[in-house]
Amino acid sequence: MTEPLTPRLAVVIPCYNEAANVAPMVAKLDAALAGIAWEAIFVDDNSPDGTAERAKAIAATDPRIRCIRRIGRRGLASACVEGMLSTAAPYVAVIDGDLQHDETILPRMLAALESGEAEIAIGSRNVEGGTKGEGLSPIRRMVSDGGAALANAVLPVRVADPMSGFFAMPRALFDSIAPNLTATGFKILLDILLSAGRPLRVAEIPYTFRSREAGESKLDATVLLEFAGLLADKALGGMVPLRFLAFALVGGVGVLVHLAALGLLHGLGPLGFDAAQWSATFVAMTANFLLNNRITYRDRRLRGPALLRGLVLFYLVCGIGAVANVGIAGLLLRDGVVSWGLAGTAGALLTVVWNYAVSSTLVWRPR
Repeated sequence: MTEPLTPRLAVVIPCYNEAANVAPMVAKLDAALAGIAWEAIFVDDNSPDGTAERAKAIAATDPRIRCIRRIGRRGLASACVEGMLSTAAPYVAVIDGDLQHDETILPRMLAALESGEAEIAIGSRNVEGGTKGEGLSPIRRMVSDGGAALANAVLPVRVADPMSGFFAMPRALFDSIAPNLTATGFKILLDILLSAGRPLRVAEIPYTFRSREAGESKLDATVLLEFAGLLADKALGGMVPLRFLAFALVGGVGVLVHLAALGLLHGLGPLGFDAAQWSATFVAMTANFLLNNRITYRDRRLRGPALLRGLVLFYLVCGIGAVANVGIAGLLLRDGVVSWGLAGTAGALLTVVWNYAVSSTLVWRPR
């Protein structure tokens, strides 16, 4: 039996509920990479549709195929990082598992790297010859265009399609950048470009973004919030956890919700202030919980019965935080340590930190 060749290129395919696309992806890579030693690494976030089982069934007869099934960890960026760190191939590529990226340009991307033309080759929809085709819904087009404009305002090198999820680079270069990555959300390419510490030489290879053949898109408008959080994390040098920034932002939205509910129930409505204040508090806490579940803890999102249990626990956590807020502020003010404004601020900050720490540990605990 002939020993398999050491792959020159490892293709990392992050997956969630892509069972129907696994076999077609392998067939497309086999055709596109003829004459090139390659391997494909499916990184599956414990899909309930059997994506990992499909990949492992193919891997049982094809040594070029591997599967990493992740339990308790979710997120496209972290899946890509895990897959890219798992290979010894000298070059790595990332391609979505939904068949919307054009795998036939992979040889051109690899050639650009091997020739030294570029340190990172990007499949681009925004350079001459490339097009978004019919593959983007209006929301995804908005996310892509808005994100590209925002990204190029901060990137050290201009990239026509910085929101692309289709790229290739030398594995050794990725290994050197990996410790600096945020590895959250969907935009791993942007994370790499911002974390490299210097402008990378970029080659953008045009392609047509295809329509999805099976499954459903996982992207929505909240990706823009995650994207903004990534930029904030890099601007702050990673000193403040990205998840805490999102939690604090949601808390700010909760304040606006609280004031709006108080105005409707007391200012315009029939309730007395105390009753309206308590009602507005519960409205704001509920809004905070739902937004955090959707945005801050997207990778640990609660569903079904766990959602209701999480909401009740969140009420309890926030209630304890509110008591601590009042107690600390009152103590500082009573002892004349600070003014009432600073006392209130100190209490509020304590509440945010408490709510975040306990929510991360108990409500949205890692699975």
